[in-house]
Amino acid sequence: MSAAPAPLPRDFFERDSREIAPLLLNKILVCRGLSGRIVEVEAYAGAEDPASHAYRGETRRNATMFGPGGHLYVYFTYGMHWCANTVCGSEGVASAVLLRALAPIEGVGCMRERRGRKHPDRLLCAGPARLCQALAIDGDDDGTDLVAGSHDIRIVDDGRRPPARPGRSRRIGLSKALEHRWRWFVEGDPNLSR
Repeated sequence: MSAAPAPLPRDFFERDSREIAPLLLNKILVCRGLSGRIVEVEAYAGAEDPASHAYRGETRRNATMFGPGGHLYVYFTYGMHWCANTVCGSEGVASAVLLRALAPIEGVGCMRERRGRKHPDRLLCAGPARLCQALAIDGDDDGTDLVAGSHDIRIVDDGRRPPARPGRSRRIGLSKALEHRWRWFVEGDPNLSR
């Protein structure tokens, strides 16, 4: 029996979010016995990105983004949804990658229970809020160390490489910085958010 894949190392995350985002495609997010392959992401570039939560500086809400790379930044949006990001770069420089969609691998039955049985499997983790609901990621997970696997959450590499030419577009649902094409995805994957 082969050993479980190791979490991505800290230095993987210690780069700019725009460099890391496409490299996260096809990695696996493992969360408390459930898992899914990352198929869609968006990069946020802190102080130089008006769409970033960190654009105006550090607050209590976004403090995790200013920490070291390799942690999970979880925030509440629209008064009803949680969203999860990987923190990138070095401490003090806010940069993050939003996890937009997963292709479910393990724990599909549990994901169905959390999301509601009426949803087709392709929509279980298609979108950042659905992803968090399916994996039960919430504000208690903000600051989780993805490298150490605290809260039993980590990102691992099972050897599948990112697409050589990932799909790329503008980020979804924004009203600022619309010119940036900082959304990357696995083309043709049925689990994409749109």
